[in-house]
Amino acid sequence: MATLPHGVRVFLCTQATDMKKSFDGLIAATKSVIGQDPLLGHLFVFVNRQANYANVLYWSRGGYCLWAKRLEQGHFAKTSAPGIAVPMTDTQLMMWLDGIELSRTAGVAAGKRVGA
Repeated sequence: MATLPHGVRVFLCTQATDMKKSFDGLIAATKSVIGQDPLLGHLFVFVNRQANYANVLYWSRGGYCLWAKRLEQGHFAKTSAPGIAVPMTDTQLMMWLDGIELSRTAGVAAGKRVGA
């Protein structure tokens, strides 16, 4: 998942999500919370309340895929961007998953690690 095909977008849901939700619950959240069609092939990122667990939902070749990451230390960076669904680039997503806090003004070039 290091690089995405052209046209694929990434949406980070800023509302905490119950990680007990599996495919059906995240598909419903993609439609109702983020307001996007999950069948378009975009990546939809959901985070739990403690911000140490993330699920990425996407559609690929006739089926849904679910990718998860749980941090053993620290937490994923909280976004200060307004809105329920924050668009990200594939590079921003990879940095965010690695625990790098993205600055709104510096873009993806600058970042700092989030609490360990």
